Amino acid sequence: MAHKSEIGWRREGEDGERVEVFARKVGREYLFFSRARRFDQWQAQPNPPLEDWLVLLDAVQRRVVRRLLQPDDEDWLRQRIRERFPEVELPS
Repeated sequence: MAHKSEIGWRREGEDGERVEVFARKVGREYLFFSRARRFDQWQAQPNPPLEDWLVLLDAVQRRVVRRLLQPDDEDWLRQRIRERFPEVELPS
């Protein structure tokens, strides 16, 4: 069962297989985990790709609108993405 501080999604991996991903908020940081199949062990992703950060940003934005997260959570996440990927123009 997902925890309140977790946001999960599915995406396609480099090999074309489906990958399950979730991000867990721990303090002010997000930790990313992934697995290929339902009963596989979750593997920590120390350097998640930009695609995962953008999906997380979208989910955080939706939760801010629903008042489940604070607007400064979105601002902090945007800053974190800019630090990791300075060449990327983030959607507003």
